[in-house]
Amino acid sequence: MSKSLPQLKIGNLTAEVPIIQGGMGVGISLAGLASSAANEGCIGVIAATGLGYTISGKNNADGEVRVKALKDEIKKARSLTNGIIGINILYAVSDYQRFVKAAVEEGVDIIISGAGMPVDLPKYLDGKDVKLLPIVSSVRTFKLICEFWSHNYNKIPDAVIVEGPKAGGHLGFTYKDIVENKAQSLEQIVTDILEIANSYTPPIPVIAAGGIFDGGEIAKYLKLGVSGVQMASRFVCTYECDVHENFKQAWLDAKEEDLVIIKSPVGLPGRVIRNEFVERIFKGETIPFKCTYLCLKTCDPKTAPYCIAKALFNAAEGNLDEGFAFAGANAHRCNEIISVKSLVRNLIEETLLHL
Repeated sequence: MSKSLPQLKIGNLTAEVPIIQGGMGVGISLAGLASSAANEGCIGVIAATGLGYTISGKNNADGEVRVKALKDEIKKARSLTNGIIGINILYAVSDYQRFVKAAVEEGVDIIISGAGMPVDLPKYLDGKDVKLLPIVSSVRTFKLICEFWSHNYNKIPDAVIVEGPKAGGHLGFTYKDIVENKAQSLEQIVTDILEIANSYTPPIPVIAAGGIFDGGEIAKYLKLGVSGVQMASRFVCTYECDVHENFKQAWLDAKEEDLVIIKSPVGLPGRVIRNEFVERIFKGETIPFKCTYLCLKTCDPKTAPYCIAKALFNAAEGNLDEGFAFAGANAHRCNEIISVKSLVRNLIEETLLHL
């Protein structure tokens, strides 16, 4: 049935289903979920954030350990699928250069990068044919990346992921615009970026992301002219998702009003599921910590009100009393745990009904 949907073509890569399973850190989309998505014809994505920080239960700030963990995760995914595997590497992480080089060495198919402007990403390719997909939330950022890459590396993005304000996790908009509902809609941003992307020869494939939940929404964006969509939230409530069951249960229990925006120590707004830990943040509580991760370029442990890495690790391990779950704006619509196979099959059927 997937044959009836348009394939997602990125250079010489072809995904039978035009869906990228979005990368989710910390510890949410690892080899298990990524390989399962790839086996169903989607593009499976591992999240690099957090890999190797906890080895044998101990915090570990050794960069070489983290690089090995990243390579091992890619190898594990490769052992489980012959499909397309990508890795999401936040530009804000301290290990950015090492992670990108390691992913290239390990032969990953795609590197996806956001949470900052990945202007130097092509520098680390070393002649390898790895597809580079920046995540952008504005026409301005897309233009700047295209111009900088073209001028400095004689390269343009192999595709671009356009992420709107309904995405989960860290968002590429101001806190004020998000909470006051003034951020430009995904549909508006996609329409503007398509005009620029289609001016290239060949056109740069555009991937819509952020709040896309069902086949009707997939069809809507395909009709707009995108080459595919990225979906993350829908893959959390699957058996194959690598995160703790308590994390999945938080999603199943969430109501629409539980989805709130926080100010992250990273310097970006983030959408999370409200719980007691989040209430402490809203009250302005400072949660003292000793920085053992050294994970973010933009985090100053001396002034940060809490350690977001620790909060996300705790949540991924099921301890939501001492952490929180990032979530997309439609997370409350998840009401059951199903297999990745069933999810993808359902999405294909729904999309075909609306095309």
